[in-house]
Amino acid sequence: MRRIAVANQKGGVGKTTTCVNLAAALAATRCRVLLIDLDPQANATVGCGVKPRGLLATTCEVLLGERSLEQARFQLSELGFDLLPANADLTAAEVTLLGREGREYALKRALATTAADYDWVIIDCPPSLNILTLNALAAADSVLIPMQCEYYALEGLTGLVNTIEQVRGSINPELQIEGLLRTMFDGRNNLSEAVSEQLLENFGDKVYRTLIPRNVRIAEAPSYGLPVLLYDPESKGALAYIGLAGELLRRNTGNAPETEPATA
Repeated sequence: MRRIAVANQKGGVGKTTTCVNLAAALAATRCRVLLIDLDPQANATVGCGVKPRGLLATTCEVLLGERSLEQARFQLSELGFDLLPANADLTAAEVTLLGREGREYALKRALATTAADYDWVIIDCPPSLNILTLNALAAADSVLIPMQCEYYALEGLTGLVNTIEQVRGSINPELQIEGLLRTMFDGRNNLSEAVSEQLLENFGDKVYRTLIPRNVRIAEAPSYGLPVLLYDPESKGALAYIGLAGELLRRNTGNAPETEPATA
């Protein structure tokens, strides 16, 4: 089981979009995938067509030990992967965890019981460094960093890399940077090209070759509760996330299985 935290302390970079669509693209290659929504805003949950209100078992209950992960997960057969949903209650879990010993390892403990069930676990982190994000970084093998190619993104990236190094030195010595993903990319923009070149200079092969373009289909898909791969399989956005999944598989396993045909 490979556990990847998708994180960026800067909001609006396509973090949740990447989680949902990467989960769907990996599932389309017949991988067993679990998507964990660790953000109280619950955007990943909504993007998978699950309504956050009224859920009896969510990430909150799992982190607090009130439900097992097996009890709280949703099997989304139409999407091809499982979801551990979130809602606003997750804010309460954050407060409660602060007073507990070993609070950084609550998610890691919960995942230990499902190690044999999944090939990939994708964790959608909140856009801030808090106890929820620390839980994700403590449980993860690596961090995938989505970012826009703009000036301020580089400053935020430096802070995130420093955070990863601190976590590696304290609570998770195995944590690595999985890769940097350029999102909402517009090749016609000179700044995008310049920032992209800087990323390649500084991070080399950690930067994915796959570029996620600005694409209206990616933006529309969450309102239908679908990944773009199912909403419009032929769109540039869907093809980009299929490419990302293939690249991820090649890096980790040395091969990329063919993607099954996607249907809405």
